[in-house]
Amino acid sequence: MIALEPLGRHEFDRVAHIAVAPEQEGFCGTIAGHFEMNEPGCDFHVVTRDGQPVGFFKIDRDYAAQYGFAQPDEVGLRGVMIDHAEQGRGTGKAAMLALRPYLLAHYPQARACVLTVNIVNLPARAVYLAAGFQDDGGLHHGGRIGPQHILRMDLSITALT
Repeated sequence: MIALEPLGRHEFDRVAHIAVAPEQEGFCGTIAGHFEMNEPGCDFHVVTRDGQPVGFFKIDRDYAAQYGFAQPDEVGLRGVMIDHAEQGRGTGKAAMLALRPYLLAHYPQARACVLTVNIVNLPARAVYLAAGFQDDGGLHHGGRIGPQHILRMDLSITALT
């Protein structure tokens, strides 16, 4: 079973083994890199399969301060990675399908969740869209590897009906 859980900054050893293929690191970074960053507005989370850590992501509560396309009542999804040995098993898709209820429970003040995904990263974009993110056609041109689609998931209660 795939589950999402908060991850403390002191729990590096729990997720240190998680790594993506080298060609994917430009999109999501590395576990060590995320733990080294000084980002007090970011919360860490772990993706588990049957209790074992297989993925990682951050929720950025200060996303709007860095990205002009985000609103103050939106959180940002960043650094999503599923371990290379776990890829192809539906784990990423299951994790992103579990994201909306998880965010509703852990970030009730957030109206939406926003992310950027590189225009060449078609598999990731497809997973996000299947999980309920929507692409309004906007592009972010500040990415390290080129333009990125801006995707948004509505977290308002009215989006449930």
